[in-house]
Amino acid sequence: MLQIDEDGRVSHAIFRVARLHRMLAGQLLRQAGLHPGQEMVMMRLWDRGPQRQSDLCGELGADSPTMTRTVQRLERAGFVRRSPDPTDGRAVLVEPTAASQALRHQVERMWRELEEATLGDMDEDQQAETLRVLGLLECNLAVRANKPVGRPSGQA
Repeated sequence: MLQIDEDGRVSHAIFRVARLHRMLAGQLLRQAGLHPGQEMVMMRLWDRGPQRQSDLCGELGADSPTMTRTVQRLERAGFVRRSPDPTDGRAVLVEPTAASQALRHQVERMWRELEEATLGDMDEDQQAETLRVLGLLECNLAVRANKPVGRPSGQA
């Protein structure tokens, strides 16, 4: 029988932190009418411009049905527009709308607020060490899950 106190204390700590982080993110994002995960799609589109929906899946680690639902919701809210990819008729391009630019400022503010709440009064050395350890954990898990890791946390 698993004893969280001994056998799974790191995994349990990660679970608790991730749950609380997602909960606070959800509270902040609801102020803008978004759900967790939708801001990641929007940030990617604002930073890189129109993207194939399939590329968004790969970059954000989402499956196709989940991304389709996310994009449909964002489209209904007026934040993205979908169109056929001119170079591949089977693909769909997703692009941010002009209306999403006001949302961008809200999301950036909320993301900063989430970062401040997460870091608390950690100094720069503690932040750097946290990023280093999280990067190692991410790599360990990616190897085990057989998933590529883009850039470990904390590396530019």
